[in-house]
Amino acid sequence: MAVYGEITSIKRHSITLIPHLPMFDPERLENAYQICRQRLLDERNSRGHWTGELATSALATATAVSALHLVLKNRSNLDSSQREQIESLVDGGVGYLVAHQNEDGGWGDTEKNYSNISTTMLAVAALTIAGRAAEFESIIADANRYIDGLGRVAGLRKRYGKDKTFAVPILANCAIAGLVDWKDVSPLPFEAACLPQKFYRFIRLPVVSYAIPALVAIGQARFIHAPPWNPIMRAIRSMSVKRSLDVLLKMQPASGGYLEAVPLTSFVVMSLADSGRADHGVVTNGIKFLIESVREDGSWPIDTNLATFVTTLAVNGLAGSGEDVAELDCWDWILSCQHTQRHPFTGADPGGWGWTDLSGAVPDADDTPGALLALNAWRCAPAFNNKDEQRINTAARSGLKWLLDLQNSDGGWPTFCRGWGKLPFDRSGDDLTAHALRAIKAWDDVSAAMPNTELSVAKGFKFLQRRQNEDGSWTPLWFGNQDHPDEENPIYGTGKVLLAYRDYNKLETPEVRRAWRWLIDQQNSDGGWGGGEKWRSTSSLGRESSVEETSLAIEALLPAIANELDLEHAQSVLQKGLEWLVSAVEEGPWYEDSPIGFYFAKLWYHERLYPVTFTVAALGHARQLVTHQNHPTDAILPN
Repeated sequence: MAVYGEITSIKRHSITLIPHLPMFDPERLENAYQICRQRLLDERNSRGHWTGELATSALATATAVSALHLVLKNRSNLDSSQREQIESLVDGGVGYLVAHQNEDGGWGDTEKNYSNISTTMLAVAALTIAGRAAEFESIIADANRYIDGLGRVAGLRKRYGKDKTFAVPILANCAIAGLVDWKDVSPLPFEAACLPQKFYRFIRLPVVSYAIPALVAIGQARFIHAPPWNPIMRAIRSMSVKRSLDVLLKMQPASGGYLEAVPLTSFVVMSLADSGRADHGVVTNGIKFLIESVREDGSWPIDTNLATFVTTLAVNGLAGSGEDVAELDCWDWILSCQHTQRHPFTGADPGGWGWTDLSGAVPDADDTPGALLALNAWRCAPAFNNKDEQRINTAARSGLKWLLDLQNSDGGWPTFCRGWGKLPFDRSGDDLTAHALRAIKAWDDVSAAMPNTELSVAKGFKFLQRRQNEDGSWTPLWFGNQDHPDEENPIYGTGKVLLAYRDYNKLETPEVRRAWRWLIDQQNSDGGWGGGEKWRSTSSLGRESSVEETSLAIEALLPAIANELDLEHAQSVLQKGLEWLVSAVEEGPWYEDSPIGFYFAKLWYHERLYPVTFTVAALGHARQLVTHQNHPTDAILPN
């Protein structure tokens, strides 16, 4: 299939107004939907699926510059061509950083984010390590004023609290640059990595589950630069160095990039390179990953791509819009992304999906439900070929078992590992739990035969009831809003949870009514949702409302209208929201992404396909409410 190929036979719906629904112009809605639909289809790659594009990241670029220069400085076996290549990459990264400093002297994670202390400290460290401090003296002086204004080391620790996942690597990077003392870097128990993985969740590690590589590399660097005074502890740690390095190598994927993440991989590479192991195989593999993932402008993204996630978002958005998704060519690829062996990184059993098909991905509780929902959409599509039924049923059973086994004792679902519930991004998530529940419901003909499924679902909804905020909203784990006082995104979280209640036909519950009322109250004066209007007192980047958050809010509110539930102002609010979204598509550029992605450790990103996939889903579902094709309105909200 060509990248810009057309799905010629995906069904289009004739336009027939349903009298009891909001009188939104069906022709405008259809035209806007077709614009979004076509842009989404045009974004497919040569294999028929979607790759997307993550934002360039000053934070990732800074860490890569530090890592590359330290290898350049400390590695003994680089030939002239390798040295020249790495020098060029360092120069490109430095050039990107210098060109993207904000007016306040700091750097944001991406070009659309506000400055923060983490990225700014990493940028200063990178320029210092690369030997550019004198050349860019005024730039570093401005950055230091910004850092001092936030309290420097104390301010950094305040940002992360008890979670050392990111604070310790940042301080280690700064210690390597000579900007802080190694005693400011908390020692990490790298020897714990020598234990079997099944014990990790019992020993209260100070970092989250997916940061074990940083625990080992940075822990060893801190041990070498500032060894403990206790001779017994020094001896124990010394004996653990080689074995924990072996664990580090075993966990490293074929691409060389841990989690396909530039910051995590860079922290590992720089720590080993600065502590006498620049020639180690982990460093060799990590450098290969950094070289292969650099962008043309000299920058790096935080992760290679979210291909699986954006593909399932696209499929599920099209399916919810009434399209015959069986005619897409992405199904073999989606099936191939399922992990079929025990994962060396987290020890996860086979059956789950990660966020990409690349080797650094780890199965998780957001991408696995997304894939299961997509496979269900495939088997329910008109053009589905029954010859594929057995293999997708086999994949679904394995995926459902993986998902059900991951559920925490509190009833919610974590991201990667069951039982890691103390630190941010390891605890059960509202959005993850809702997504898992939706996948189980979509495959209830299979999941019902599995042990304790009904109990798991009941526990999941009890978890969501407990987690609902007093104002009626829910808070997601992996998405945020930089203008929110706590950098959270309750619009995203509430929207995702409401979709689970919709799928289980629990729309008349008190928690749903509270959530709908909260969502209605969050509508901005321009008719959209999100952005910064509700929380920001000064002007900011971009529009007041965001396409992504507006689309999610509309999709979450549509069931209130479709089921004729008597909710005050819901119809007028939805009408105004559709007007904002349709006008955004008509006037453009509606497809500009917003920084709503929240990576681990408060690291922001934006993804080019988020506004496209979210808009297709919202307008497609709305289109289902005002149009139909030769059948009554009893199937206007397909799951």
